[in-house]
Amino acid sequence: MGSPGIITIIIIVVNVIFSYKGFINEQFLEGYKFNVDKILISKDYKRLITSGFLHAGWTHLIFNMISLALFSDSIESYLGGGQFLLIYMASLIGGGLFSLLIHRQRGDYDSVGASGAVCGIIFASIALFPGMGIGFFGVPFSIPGWLYGVLFVLYSIYGIKSKKGNIAHEAHLGGALVGMAVALLLRPAAFLENYLTIIVITVPTIAFIYIIITKPQFLLIDSFFFRRHPTAYNIDQKYNFEKRKRDNEIDKILDKINKKGIDSLSKSERQKLEEYSKKM
Repeated sequence: MGSPGIITIIIIVVNVIFSYKGFINEQFLEGYKFNVDKILISKDYKRLITSGFLHAGWTHLIFNMISLALFSDSIESYLGGGQFLLIYMASLIGGGLFSLLIHRQRGDYDSVGASGAVCGIIFASIALFPGMGIGFFGVPFSIPGWLYGVLFVLYSIYGIKSKKGNIAHEAHLGGALVGMAVALLLRPAAFLENYLTIIVITVPTIAFIYIIITKPQFLLIDSFFFRRHPTAYNIDQKYNFEKRKRDNEIDKILDKINKKGIDSLSKSERQKLEEYSKKM
């Protein structure tokens, strides 16, 4: 394994800075983490990306960044920084969308982690270089990249079943398949060269995703097709949530007027106040 490329280093630095801010500032974490209601109802779509740069703790952060560094060198030098970043971001968003599908009936579900993006890089590397060896500091031997990928997915499956700490384990699988797919679209010849390894890795992953979607009771999780938690919301609950959100916004505007006067309002705040007055 060589030294990480410049894009990998930038990604790691951003993850460390963003995650540390979340460690010490709960409000910052709440404002950027993945949350179903905030995305589906409040349409705060940026959370699909920002949640991927937050982590549940130092162990979670270090594990993801080490995994990224282990696999990034060969693929970034082979594809170039631009295509490497494309795979990373596509995997990040793909993993988030998969989590959104699985938990769309749980408005209170939230999570953080770069695991979807990292898993996308891992599976992209396996698709392009299935024979690559992965070594660890202090360990006198290496393991095949494909084996590390299998172990990573098994850890994700365990995480989904155990629901350990606010970590987006479901995003691992979505990100993995997206990362592999994008890599093969960029280098289609790799499928003909490494089709056996790709099939061995892809088929069990797709099978497990099928189980998550069609038989989530096996995993004791909520999904669009299966609902166990009483926190799932209906149309009335959505309306009440949006009404509370609007009322809170108006309360803040009125409080601002009380403290600083009506001239302190921004254009958007004036528009909200006018719309509220018309409804009243």
